Amino acid sequence: LGVHTGDSIVVAPSQTLSNSEYFRLRATALKVVRHLGIVGECNIQYALHPHSEKFCIIEVNARLSRSSALASKATGYPLAYVATKLALGHDLVSIRNSVTGTTTACFEPSLDYCVVKVPRWDMRKFQRVSTKLGSAMKSVGEVMAIGRSFEEAIQKAVRMVEPNLAGLEGVPLEVRATTANREFDSDEDDETKRLETRLRVPNDRRLFAVQLAFERGYDVDKVHEMTRIDKWFLAKLRRIARLRLALESPPEALAPAFDDSPGPARRGIESLGRDTLLALKQAGFSDAQLARYTKCAEARVRRARLACGVKPVVKQIDTLGGEVPARTNYLYMTYHGSASDVGHSDRAVVVLGCGAYCIGSSVEFDWCAVSCVRQCRASGYRAVVVNYNPETVSTDYDVSDRLYFEELSVERVLDIYEHETAWGLVVSVGGQIPNNLSKPLHDRGVHVLGTSPDDIERAEDRHKFSAMLDEIEVDQPAWRELQSPQDAAAFADRVGYPVLVR
Repeated sequence: LGVHTGDSIVVAPSQTLSNSEYFRLRATALKVVRHLGIVGECNIQYALHPHSEKFCIIEVNARLSRSSALASKATGYPLAYVATKLALGHDLVSIRNSVTGTTTACFEPSLDYCVVKVPRWDMRKFQRVSTKLGSAMKSVGEVMAIGRSFEEAIQKAVRMVEPNLAGLEGVPLEVRATTANREFDSDEDDETKRLETRLRVPNDRRLFAVQLAFERGYDVDKVHEMTRIDKWFLAKLRRIARLRLALESPPEALAPAFDDSPGPARRGIESLGRDTLLALKQAGFSDAQLARYTKCAEARVRRARLACGVKPVVKQIDTLGGEVPARTNYLYMTYHGSASDVGHSDRAVVVLGCGAYCIGSSVEFDWCAVSCVRQCRASGYRAVVVNYNPETVSTDYDVSDRLYFEELSVERVLDIYEHETAWGLVVSVGGQIPNNLSKPLHDRGVHVLGTSPDDIERAEDRHKFSAMLDEIEVDQPAWRELQSPQDAAAFADRVGYPVLVR
């Protein structure tokens, strides 16, 4: 059966199903729900043979599922709301489409954008847990990214699921010699064999192994042979790898990577030109990535990009592919467009959400964010939420005045803050991810509400906090920031046990 849907990367709308396959599965679904007498929500899981139209039904659930929230927010179609109305005796024709406000709920959503869902795993916190993926779901959360191209959306999703990453890049392979991961430890001295094992065996780092393979010169056919991932997706991932390699190569290598490049580019972010910068941003590259590739500061990339007029536009999720005017406040940003669908807000307060669920962080921060939004609106401010977790209440578009389904990064929060001409920003209700953004955003002129970012940093930074305790003469235990088990053992021997390790 392959990998569980909850542990799979999901792309909508379907990019690789033929019309015949799509309509066969659709027709079967309608027959099943009519035969079973389903009223309201239902989800069906299929297994489809990749080289023929043979398929089977794995299971049918006459209920909402974790995928329902994703499907609802990916399309803008409120599945739980409509299912409840149907259960109460209403019909689809009488239920209004809350996104357009004029059409009915009796339609199939049409998407003029690309949605990518990537699972979040926390298996690496445990030594005896196998990172191999199969029919049993292991993910603890998920992120949802929206763009106008697959490359733009997948790079967004990678930054969402792992905020410490600047984008989709090959990550060097580590050796985890544990009993549970023997499938990755064979031939551990041969890095090529370890890479190919990670390509063949589905695991939580497989996407980065695919990218590493492309960066090392593997072609699409070879990676497809080892992974069985559809060549359409592999070709898109290979393009991301080729663009990165072109930027990191000598200047004369850059031009062939861009269809519209007039000739060899000079080294330096300012010399790339508007068309090249736009192509890179449309492929999902962040300012942080471009800064590293061109060996300059991220702020310099942003200045050069804005000076060229390369900035994202705001688009609405409208469920009908732009065929009917939308009234929704459900938004995302993209570089594939010439004009924004909405203007700025008056008296806007931007509230940063919690990001993906993980071990140690769950619905408590979502409750905090929703409570903050409610109070902002009650106090006469327009509440603008930024979050990318489809499992939260804060990403319901009717909770706030505007919802941006976007990444929580300095670059993107600045884009939203400037577009909205916001009055202030709240970082304290979403947990550690938005809290980490407070100082860099403050340094760039953002008005952070509540505790000063300088004081947040004094509390968060162990060295500054320790210096403050010494200054005000408050006792503190001996402590050290150590880089190896040997250093930790030596420190413990010196100060004596018991010791606390974080």
